[in-house]
Amino acid sequence: MMCHGSERHIRCLKLLPDPGVSVLKLIASEFIGTFIMIFGAAATPIVDARYPNAETLIGKAASAGTAVAVVILSTGHISGAHLNPAMTIALSLFRHFPFVYVPLYIAAQLLGSICASFALKFIFHPFHNGGVTVPTISTARAFFLEFLITFILLFVITSLVFDLKANRKLAGIAIGGTVFLNILVAGPSSGGSMNPVRTLGPAIANGNYERIWIYLVAPVTGAIAGTGAYDFIKLQ
Repeated sequence: MMCHGSERHIRCLKLLPDPGVSVLKLIASEFIGTFIMIFGAAATPIVDARYPNAETLIGKAASAGTAVAVVILSTGHISGAHLNPAMTIALSLFRHFPFVYVPLYIAAQLLGSICASFALKFIFHPFHNGGVTVPTISTARAFFLEFLITFILLFVITSLVFDLKANRKLAGIAIGGTVFLNILVAGPSSGGSMNPVRTLGPAIANGNYERIWIYLVAPVTGAIAGTGAYDFIKLQ
């Protein structure tokens, strides 16, 4: 069950998979979408390390936010453009997304991230930091920060996608803007990941797993909390 009687209206946002699309196409869409998103989000930190001050924090945030918005607008009508295991898990727990697709979506997202990260490693040699998100603050503070920014992201996504009373005309732009904002806030401290595969793919390509558990646990718990919070307060 996805959206009960409002499914037709919600699908107009193009953030849920089309039931008429084959599973193979859904998975391919998530793979390609995640590849594009990781390529855009991880490239700017690599470029900035290679050419100091070429990007700046605003450039890194804009690159990631734009990549998310572009992918939502281009592939959202096929697979929903989740691009993020934390989002997929949270939506399935609150019955906004079929659980049967969860393992397939996560596998596609992870593979897309790994492929994008190795593509960046091939293009930008030497690889420098590889776009890996590593905390510059304490573990507890980094965990809370990643939890909080992912909470905000999923709160916004849930409000735009699953509440018929919300203003949804620019959902893709609003979601990309939320990513932009969160990276401006958290980028220098935790990296502003919000997404397990945003961290995991570059970590694998770079061989750097420093405190990686933060980025596997905090975004998932933050996403669940953010989705649940909006589900609780939304207007009926």
